[in-house]
Amino acid sequence: MAKVVIGAWDQLVVDNRGKRFFEMEEFEELGDFKEFDPGNRIKAFIGGKGFFVFDPDVSIMGAIRDYLNRSANESCGKCTPCRTGTRILVEKLEDLCENGCCDRKLGEIRELAEHIQSSSLCGLGQSATVPLLKLLDEFPDVAEKELKSGAATVAQPGQSYVTAPCIEECPSKVDVPKYIDYLKDGKFTHSVGVVLQKYPMAATCGRVCVRFCEMACRRTQVDEPVGIKVLKRFVADQEKYASEHWFSRDLIPNPKSDDLKVAVIGAGPSGVSAAYHLLLKGYPVEVFEALTEPGGMAAVGIPEYRLPKEEILRKEVSIIEDLGGTIHYNKRMGQDFTLDTLIEDGFKSVFLGVGAHQGKEMGVPGEDTSIGGYITGVKFLLFINHYHINMGVSMDLGDKMVVVGGGNVAMDCARSALRMGVEEVHLVYRRSRKEMPADIEEIEGAEHEGVIFHFLTHPTRVISDGDKVTGLELIKMELGEPDQSGRAKVVPVDGSEFTLDTSFVVPAIGQKVDHSFINPDEGVDFNRWGLIEANDQTLRTSRRGVFAGGDAVTGPATLIEAMAQGQQAAESIDDYLTHGRLLFRPERRFQKLLKGMRKLHAEEVEKPIQHLYRVKVDELDPETRKRKFEEVEKPISVEAAYAEAARCMRCYRVYSVVTEK
Repeated sequence: MAKVVIGAWDQLVVDNRGKRFFEMEEFEELGDFKEFDPGNRIKAFIGGKGFFVFDPDVSIMGAIRDYLNRSANESCGKCTPCRTGTRILVEKLEDLCENGCCDRKLGEIRELAEHIQSSSLCGLGQSATVPLLKLLDEFPDVAEKELKSGAATVAQPGQSYVTAPCIEECPSKVDVPKYIDYLKDGKFTHSVGVVLQKYPMAATCGRVCVRFCEMACRRTQVDEPVGIKVLKRFVADQEKYASEHWFSRDLIPNPKSDDLKVAVIGAGPSGVSAAYHLLLKGYPVEVFEALTEPGGMAAVGIPEYRLPKEEILRKEVSIIEDLGGTIHYNKRMGQDFTLDTLIEDGFKSVFLGVGAHQGKEMGVPGEDTSIGGYITGVKFLLFINHYHINMGVSMDLGDKMVVVGGGNVAMDCARSALRMGVEEVHLVYRRSRKEMPADIEEIEGAEHEGVIFHFLTHPTRVISDGDKVTGLELIKMELGEPDQSGRAKVVPVDGSEFTLDTSFVVPAIGQKVDHSFINPDEGVDFNRWGLIEANDQTLRTSRRGVFAGGDAVTGPATLIEAMAQGQQAAESIDDYLTHGRLLFRPERRFQKLLKGMRKLHAEEVEKPIQHLYRVKVDELDPETRKRKFEEVEKPISVEAAYAEAARCMRCYRVYSVVTEK
C-alpha cells in the first residue's frame, strides 16, 4: 500500500498536500508501490489514466514530459495526431520548461493534448495525453509552479514500460498488437517472428491456446474480442517453412563452451521453451524425454483433432535440434539416469520440466485400477494418442462410457471416445455448466458432437463384477452457501441416487506429479500439494543449480503457461551460470505493479467504434468429425485474416515510474 501526495487516476482525485504523513490515506488498490527495486523508492507513477505522486520532491510536469516523449517514440506512425502531435507536444513542453510559462502557451498545449486524445486512431495516442490533461485540470497550480521555478527541467531517474491489456494477460507476454500490425501490412514473416521471440510453438499455440489475451481484449466492450488465436495460427501456417531458414546453430552469436552445458528433463512445452531460449543464448542443451516422441502432454494429452502431431507439433519441436540441441528419447529420469548422474556427467544446471502425468482418482468405493474399464483421463489420452494412433495398438472401449470431470482433459476424453467408436458418451460434472473450467469452445464442441452432460452430479461408487466395470453410481447435487473463497458449495440431494450402466469409467478430475523421477536424497523438495518447490520469481529449487517449471511446479495448467515458465527458467539459468545470481528485470517489476493495481484498471472504450464481428472459423460437420481424428477447425482465408486484423484497436499503454536513483 502507498500514501499519495497528489494524484488523479480516472475518476479518482487525491490531494494530501499540507497533511502530515500519518494523516494520509493508504491506497490498497496500488499494491506494493514502495520500492521499484531494493533500496530504490518509487516517487511517482504515470500511466494512461493519470498519475500518482508519492514524494513531494518530484516534478510531476517533468515526469509527464518524459512520459509523453516515450509515447511519441512508440507511435506506429499511421495517424498524424499521434505520430506528429505527440512530438510537437513534447517540443512545446520543453520550450515551456526552458523559457517560462504563460497562459497562452498553456492554452495551446491543452488544446493540442485534447486534439490528440480525441482524434488518434489507437489506444496509444488516445491515452498518451491523459496524465497531462489530468494535471492541468486537477492541479493547475502545481503545473504552473514547477514551470516557473524550472523544476520541470531537472532530469529525474526512472523507468518506462510499454504494454497492452492483451499482452499483460498473456503468460508469455507476446506483443499481440505488434504481430497483428505486421499481419495488417502483409508481413507474415515479421508477424510470426514476433511470436517466435517468446516461444517456438507458434502454430501449436495458435490451435490450443486458451486465449487469456482475448479475455482481456478491450474490443469486447464494442462487440467481440479480436480473434488473436486464429490470427496466430494463420501467420504460423503461412510461414510454416520459415523456421527451416531461420534456425541453425550457425546463427547463434557467441556460443558458450561445452563446459556450460544444461540438461532439460522433459520435451513438453516448458522443457522445449527452456531449451529453445537457452540455445538462443548459446548454451549447449541436451533434452531427456521419457516417451518416444516430443511434446509432453501436448503430444499425448491433446487429441489429434485439435492438434495434428506430425505436421505441426513435431515440426515445431524440431527447432531444438536445428539450433544444435540434442533430444534423447525413451530416457526416463529415476530409471535411466538420476539428477546426481547428470551433475557427475558435467551438466552445470538442470531444468525439471517433468509435467504432471499421473491421473487422480475419485476417492469413491469400488475404484480399482486393476479392473477392466477403469482408467484415469491422462492415461486414457496417452493410450489413444500415443499407443493407438502412433503405434496402432487396438482398444476396445465398448458402446457406452462415462467421463467424470469438467476441464479440458475431460472434454478431450469424451470427444476422443466418440472418435474411437463409442456410441454413447456421458460426462458427469459436480457443478453447473457455467462453472466448468473447460474452454467454452471445447464444451460447445462436445455438445455439438453429442456428448450427454450431467451437471450437478457426483459419482459415489464404481460398480463392477470383480473383473470389469459394469456401472457408476451417482447422486444429484445442489448449490449451497458460499465457502471462504465466495464460491457456492455443492451439497448432495438426499434420495437422488441413480445408476448409469456403463462398461467404461474415465475419471478426468486432475493430475499429479509422479515422484519416481527423483530420489529423496537428491535435494529437491516438494510442497504439500506434491508439486516441486520452486521460487516463483526464479524457479530455482531447493538444490543449487536445479530449476523447475511447468505443470510439475504449478499443477495442471495450460500450454502457454508452461512455455512462459520455460522462458523464465532459461533467464534464471542464464543469470545463474553467467553472474551467479538473479538479475533484476524492470519489465517484471512493472508487470507485478500493474497486476497489483487491477482495481484501478477498468478499461473503457470512449470513442465510438464501428461494430465488426469477429471472423467465423469453419469447422467439420459434427456428424462427420466425431467419427475421425481429422482437425476440426479449418484455416481462414487471407482476406478474412486481413479483416480480422483490422479489428485490433492497438491498445498500447505507456507506464512510467520516477525513482530515487
